Amino acid sequence: MSHMSENQKPRIPLCVDLDGTLVNTDTLLESAILLIKVNPLTVFLMLLWLLRGKAYLKEMITARTTLDVTTLPYNQTLLDWLQKQRVAGRELVLVTAANQRIASAVAAHLGVFSQVIASTDADNISAGIKRDKLDTLFGRGAYDYVGNSRDDLLVWANCRRAVVVNASPAVAAAAATAAEVEESFPATVSPWRAIVTAMRPHQWSKNLLVFVSIMIAQRYNEFDLLVATVLAFIAFCLCSSSVYLINDLLDLPADRKHSEKRHRPFASGQVSLLLGMLAIPVLLLLSIIIALVAGPMFLGVLLCYFVITLSYSFYFKRVALLDVLTLAVLYTLRILAGAAVAGEMPSVWLVSFSMFLFTSLAMAKRYAELKSLEHEDGELASGRDYRVTDLPIIAQFGVASGYISTLVMALYIDSSDVADIYHNQRVMWLLCLLLMYWIGRIWLLASRGALHQDPVVFATQDRISYVVFVLGLLTLLAAR
Repeated sequence: MSHMSENQKPRIPLCVDLDGTLVNTDTLLESAILLIKVNPLTVFLMLLWLLRGKAYLKEMITARTTLDVTTLPYNQTLLDWLQKQRVAGRELVLVTAANQRIASAVAAHLGVFSQVIASTDADNISAGIKRDKLDTLFGRGAYDYVGNSRDDLLVWANCRRAVVVNASPAVAAAAATAAEVEESFPATVSPWRAIVTAMRPHQWSKNLLVFVSIMIAQRYNEFDLLVATVLAFIAFCLCSSSVYLINDLLDLPADRKHSEKRHRPFASGQVSLLLGMLAIPVLLLLSIIIALVAGPMFLGVLLCYFVITLSYSFYFKRVALLDVLTLAVLYTLRILAGAAVAGEMPSVWLVSFSMFLFTSLAMAKRYAELKSLEHEDGELASGRDYRVTDLPIIAQFGVASGYISTLVMALYIDSSDVADIYHNQRVMWLLCLLLMYWIGRIWLLASRGALHQDPVVFATQDRISYVVFVLGLLTLLAAR
């Protein structure tokens, strides 16, 4: 690798791209998502703006949103290198196709750029125009350029030296052909691995609830029904992953202010927003195709789940109490989905038990988040209508709801419905003791600040929860 002499370095300006280079995100897409979150119907308005040109689209979107540039996922390795170049006396120029408002805000925040070249309502600083402006301003071959994409090849062809950031192997090879590469900053995380992480496969365990109906009805030995339920499970996993992607895209500003969620793939910039937006319809379409095989009734429940989850992402999650009730409904819908595959209606006992139990667990999740915020000396939960002072009342709601679910189970065990299925009915009272212990333990851990994730996911990784589950299963077998 060739290096500039100390006398040359200050005289050669270093021009730096923004999106995908200086920041590991796309500021236009982020601004568009902010606008869509406020009013989803603005998608159609954006199409009208686009008819007047991309520059006009950027102007209209950024004029209606305020992007928090202080929390953007900056490429810290590159930024540290730029700081050294500036200390050495080199002029740094931010040159980007992003709108002038965003570019100026980024430059003001970082304080390292002497000049900003960006898009306005009349000019879109695309690759060719960017190259021409830099050639006019500094002269062809009289500047170095920092970029990341195939579009940047036009600029690299006219610059003196190239600095390649986050580029694919093909783009990096083409850049080396177009210009002498001074420095290279490759991506540290595979975008495909990151998108799988964003799909949250560890959350798929929740979808095992679709098997509850056939387990209770003791129809798990019917092969066709078992296969259909497995397909339903897969469909729910794909559908829920599409919603997780939507949720993470809508929650970018809030996630970046959270001590743990800021490490999520989209919030940290490990995967492009565009890839996530393309993955959403693909996952949803696959889930619908599989759901059609599982049965039309199941498809209806799945679509209902998707609509309610979208409503949660756009609105319900920001309303105190309504958010946890919505989560409880979504858990219960998984059980209803399993019943739909079997062509049966679940009992009122099961639906009531599910609503109370999962309301308690959703409350525990909120409690744990606020407990973590309390340790960080925060007050308001970002993106939520909760504050640290709500901890006592949330605990009361959650514990009460959890033990009411135990009461529902006790009443169910004493009903004629159980007598028709289980011969040793009284043995099932052990289930109430196990459930009381497990719910009490969940809330005890939450109050101690030891519950750091969704209680349902926690249960899939907790040894004691496995013991409780096995004991419960043995109790059911003994009651037959």
